[in-house]
Amino acid sequence: SRNDQVATDIRLWLRAELAEIRIGIQRLQNGLLDLAEREADTIMPGFTHLQTAQPITFGHHMMAWYEMLDRDYSRMLDCAGRVNVMPLGAAALAGTSYPIDRHFTAKEMAFDRPAENSLDAVSDRDFAIEFAAAASILMMHLSRMSEELIIWSSAQFNFVSLSDSFCTGSSIMPQKKNPDVPELIRGKSGRIFGHLMALLTLMKSQPLAYNKDNQEDKEPLFDTVDNLKGSLKVFADMVPAITCNKDEMRLATLKGFATATDLADYLVRKGTAFRDAHEIVGKSVAYCVEKGCDLADMELSELQQFSERIGEDVFDVLTLEGSVAARNHIGGTAPEQVRAAVRRARERIAAR
Repeated sequence: SRNDQVATDIRLWLRAELAEIRIGIQRLQNGLLDLAEREADTIMPGFTHLQTAQPITFGHHMMAWYEMLDRDYSRMLDCAGRVNVMPLGAAALAGTSYPIDRHFTAKEMAFDRPAENSLDAVSDRDFAIEFAAAASILMMHLSRMSEELIIWSSAQFNFVSLSDSFCTGSSIMPQKKNPDVPELIRGKSGRIFGHLMALLTLMKSQPLAYNKDNQEDKEPLFDTVDNLKGSLKVFADMVPAITCNKDEMRLATLKGFATATDLADYLVRKGTAFRDAHEIVGKSVAYCVEKGCDLADMELSELQQFSERIGEDVFDVLTLEGSVAARNHIGGTAPEQVRAAVRRARERIAAR
């Protein structure tokens, strides 16, 4: 029947496309690992609420992107397992009276197994919906990465420079360098989200078994694959060409009292209750705001007016390098940990 043949063909096609998508994810991951290793010591501000929070390293930030993609890879791999079930032999809806061997056919076509129920085999497209959901999450991650590149490459931040190959100029403003590729990928995410909703809506009211509605599954599915593969390819091409403006990142990190938490932790280690340390640091920051300086710029005598427990060793934690180096545990932002995370990630990729 056309019903089981079409269902089989879609699964065969999507199985092959999922393999290519996983290759695309891995290629982007490898680019991020190279960039993270190269910039393991580069200090930048870490943000919450887009406000300066604590110093981190650019390499650590790139490893956060890597981890998002690692989960995306796993989702695509899981999805492939449910795609790789063979509908062929279900015929129109009830199976066939001919003496077929569905296990033999499944093995010859490299399916994991034949579908267990003929009604389900010809009528459901949940494997396509699952793929669209995984694709939407992946595009959401690419969109978040794109947003950060757009912000960072602006004149107001100037943290990174993107290659001219991934930007365009303005038609009337000669000074402009617009981050077109990240913007296009950010825009593509909405398109993919729409395809997920289209497939869910397509299936939500269909009675068993096959219905002609299912002809409408092809356009959103094909377009999702095309745009996802294209986005992964261009992102993987763009990442190695990212240039960090280290001085600008460092200056930005110094502006927001990023080491305030380090001072609080220092006081706690000296025996101060955290609630009291929090208050002490708050007063210190207020003093700096009034004086127009950073915590690390104050003299020891100035700091000691807020707590007698502050000693000369306080400056070891108030420096940006001291702050990031102190986060020296698995998952921390210390350069040593970033390099270790890169090594572990490469081992995981090699074992796939």
